[in-house]
Amino acid sequence: MLYPVICRRSSPRALTTTRRAYASHPPKARLNISTDYSSTPLLHHSAKSALANKELSAEARNGTTQRINLFQAINSALAHALRSDQRVLLFGEDVAFGGVFRCSMNLANEFGDDRVFNTPLSEQGIVGFAIGAAMEGMRPVAEIQFADYVYPAFDQIVNEAAKCRYRAGSNGDAQSSGGLVIRMPSGGVGHGALYHSQSPESLFTHIPGMRVVIPRSPTQAKGLLLAAIASNDPVIFMEPKILYRAAVEHVPAEAYTLPLSTAEILKEGKDVTIISYGTPLYTCQSALEAAERDLKCSVELIDLRTVYPWDRQTVMSSVRKTGRCIVVHESMVNAGVGAEVAATIQEGCFLRLEAPVQRVAGWSTHPGLAYEKFNIPDVARVYDAVKTVLEY
Repeated sequence: MLYPVICRRSSPRALTTTRRAYASHPPKARLNISTDYSSTPLLHHSAKSALANKELSAEARNGTTQRINLFQAINSALAHALRSDQRVLLFGEDVAFGGVFRCSMNLANEFGDDRVFNTPLSEQGIVGFAIGAAMEGMRPVAEIQFADYVYPAFDQIVNEAAKCRYRAGSNGDAQSSGGLVIRMPSGGVGHGALYHSQSPESLFTHIPGMRVVIPRSPTQAKGLLLAAIASNDPVIFMEPKILYRAAVEHVPAEAYTLPLSTAEILKEGKDVTIISYGTPLYTCQSALEAAERDLKCSVELIDLRTVYPWDRQTVMSSVRKTGRCIVVHESMVNAGVGAEVAATIQEGCFLRLEAPVQRVAGWSTHPGLAYEKFNIPDVARVYDAVKTVLEY
């Protein structure tokens, strides 16, 4: 609830009330201002930039681009997978109608209702069916409508999808759920409250046998999703829903895959390493630009992309160089991805550290509607963490 601010003066007439909407920033804010997706260097604003990516295949680099947003990139990847491999299936709640975020728009019309179809409102049933299809040789892409609703399917994911290859022993290749992809929109949008704002990725990182992937942009989403569908491991693919329409860039028109479990250095630096993934990378970019301007430092920014199994070598090589590290994520700080990254850095880089590893993450509380923006790490918190490690 918002309460008015009452200022008392000597005159009885001097009662004033000021209000500010919870989602806005103060008029003179210097750090916590809205992300300008039209200019951020984390997105490709020209075809030349998009096609210069060395991770792309030769066909993609020599092709053209489309300027699309993240949900359109997901749609493009799904269409290519369905078109190129008859084993691919796509299903979930309202998927045949395009899905609540339009990621599967028009796919049922092109590929038919035997390959793109709706399911009952049963997450456990959706994932259980997907596991069975994968074990029979199909490449199922199951959609959970919101990550907040995945919990009824945990038994299927933990005890079946992640374990069936191990359980089969020498028959593992023939009795695994490889090819299974479970897609789900995740993260906050500023007004999702309890059941449309959660970021449960760390829960999946405790499960051997699963990959957990979170893209930051349309280009990454397309390439990583196609890699996930082609992978012989089951994959949890979490899509930052605030980026579905906000993140727009040039994306290669040809099909391509990007490597799983390989981090990407987005910006090189020599004084501080910031590690993040998904939406908070845009916050980190704004914070490091301000820190480099004000504090005269050089900051390296790394996108994990796959949070399990994650790329330890790239991260530790960077921290050994800079000696200072900050891990940023939207999900709760307790037992989060940042805790595992920080512990690994402490074990592998202790003698090279100039300051304790900092974690900037969501608070250990539920995302109340009016206070959701205060729960998610902002530019000021990341900026302060950079200042802290530099001054230690």
